[in-house]
Amino acid sequence: MGHQDTYRHNEAYAEFLASWDPAFYAKYADTLQPSVPGERVLDVGCGVGQVVRRLKAAGADAHGVEVSEPNVIRARQAGLNCSLYDGRRLPFPDAYFGAVGALNVLEHVEDPEGFLAELVRVARPGARLVVSSPNFFRALGWRDYHPHMRGLGNKWRNLRRLLEKRRQARKAPDTVRFDRMTPIVKEPFSPDDDAIVATNGFEIAFFLDRAGCQIERVACTDRYVAGPLDWALNLTPLRWVLFNAFVVARRRDR
Repeated sequence: MGHQDTYRHNEAYAEFLASWDPAFYAKYADTLQPSVPGERVLDVGCGVGQVVRRLKAAGADAHGVEVSEPNVIRARQAGLNCSLYDGRRLPFPDAYFGAVGALNVLEHVEDPEGFLAELVRVARPGARLVVSSPNFFRALGWRDYHPHMRGLGNKWRNLRRLLEKRRQARKAPDTVRFDRMTPIVKEPFSPDDDAIVATNGFEIAFFLDRAGCQIERVACTDRYVAGPLDWALNLTPLRWVLFNAFVVARRRDR
């Protein structure tokens, strides 16, 4: 059984997501909102449907997919258009959506490079893509919730690894792959701990670009903060080694 399959019947996962504060996903959902009312939009890893509900209320034709049966049951009971999928191939035709996103999903998938390519596949030319995940290569910051980020030794290692990745992308781009991690499984359930991919803004942008996207912005802030603070945090290259990876792109016309 693969890692993603462990979520299939995980009731604790559904309970965890049902308790999300709306502020947690507000920036992601609002950024994902398509510019044309009524346009189709997809939230991959939709949980119990909070983002789908927000998008629907804003006038989008909102869809969600999820690997967890308990999550999909809850979302459907709330009248939301959410369906179960295998976590690998999205059950939609090419170029189907005007916006596609995934919030805190990429770090849990078994084929992260293929996952990003799938997001791009179902997005029409000109569609917006929003991918938000933890920055496991953070070298600065506080409240480090995962051991990969914690301590000065790890932060120094993360900085060096990020610089290595950037050099690799210049010299041998076909060899770049996300680093994998061993999941930490414990009670009570915490999906942040059981991540298996060291997600980061640089590689998310790198693979979206290679899949046919124009990168609009990469930020280290995945939630709404005061304008001047948001500007300062994302002004310099330090954004690559802070907090989160919030990447916004558009699929290129082909």
